[in-house]
Amino acid sequence: MGASSSTEQPVSAEQRELENIAASTGALPLLQKSFSNLSDPQTNAISIQALQQCFHLCYEDPVCESQQKPESFPRLLDHLGSSIVDLFFLSEKGGINWLGFLGGYVKCCGRMSTSMSLNILLRIFAMAVKKLGLSSNLEFEPDAADCKINGSLVPSDLLLLLWMCWAMLWNVRTLKSSERKGNLLLPDINHLVLSAVVACAEVDSSFDLWNCDIVGLDVQLPVGKFLNWAITTAPTLSDCLTQYVNRRLQISVLAEDEAGSSESISGDMSPNASQALLLTRGRAWAISLAPRSTITEEILKLCFSADIVGTDENLLYRSSTHGKGLNRFWSNVEGYHGPLLVLISANSEDAYQDNNKARKWIIGALTQQGFENKDTFYGSSGNLYAISPIFHVFSPSGIPPSRSFDSRSRSMGTWW
Repeated sequence: MGASSSTEQPVSAEQRELENIAASTGALPLLQKSFSNLSDPQTNAISIQALQQCFHLCYEDPVCESQQKPESFPRLLDHLGSSIVDLFFLSEKGGINWLGFLGGYVKCCGRMSTSMSLNILLRIFAMAVKKLGLSSNLEFEPDAADCKINGSLVPSDLLLLLWMCWAMLWNVRTLKSSERKGNLLLPDINHLVLSAVVACAEVDSSFDLWNCDIVGLDVQLPVGKFLNWAITTAPTLSDCLTQYVNRRLQISVLAEDEAGSSESISGDMSPNASQALLLTRGRAWAISLAPRSTITEEILKLCFSADIVGTDENLLYRSSTHGKGLNRFWSNVEGYHGPLLVLISANSEDAYQDNNKARKWIIGALTQQGFENKDTFYGSSGNLYAISPIFHVFSPSGIPPSRSFDSRSRSMGTWW
């Protein structure tokens, strides 16, 4: 390949810098192999069409766990690959040369701040929406060094954006290289959308979180507030882009029998398959998007497992399986000392009203080690989560716990 082995032309300072940046991410060998495989030997360049096809993502009829499904979503995915190429990979006469290929990868997948990577994700989304022929309230300042964004999103936009990120991860983790197409399951992520709505929009106290039409909700989410929400609540959201680009380039290089670790999904993909569980795919994904923990990867595996209902390899306790009560709980978790995710569900209802109006909520806690029967505080910090009907992360404050005593009620103060 001329970019790395040619002795006819000296390597420019720009090329050397880009190769060093790509090498720092660990992607340089992959980029060299994929460029060699995708480029035309005569022009030593990749055609725009070939690269767009490399990043093309198509799912004709996704299965949706939620009843709220924008019909435009499958067509939006059709424009994902061309949007990535058009935004970042500069084409010269004859196609995209090695320098343009390197520069495009560094622009969209190089090392950068969380805010900048979210910015790039929004640019791709806005471009795909534009190619689809829909309107967007996002405006970009191309002359600014960090391509600043102005404008706002509506909840239906955010739903499409989050599903686009999910679809990229689904493709990375489930589709084998020998398969041109596969099935796509879209999880119910209303709790994530509502989290952003409450954080970014002006909603009054009468706003009903349990009975909300996400697609039809007419509120504006200023993009600056959305970015702040994403950085604090879902800081790893944009990781999907780098993983997707790397996986698609990997597939362009590797033989079918060397495709890597993806697993084709063939389990129960009916919309209601996991709704009886507390840890659905959508809720597990929301937890995995929060600041990384030691079991983030295990939670992600659950999101993309072939049969989430039957996945109990790491399950310690489930009240419907092991019986209710603290004694049953303790007998199942005692002796386990690894990281632990606990989910608790309850209903809040008026005793004088119809039970059909009961409102279900779910909270969670993630600890870095199991429970022990001690009279003193122990362990390291963890996270608390509000999970349903709205998602929120309560990170540790860094203030060590202390015992407090109220002489009036003679009760110990709370730990969290």
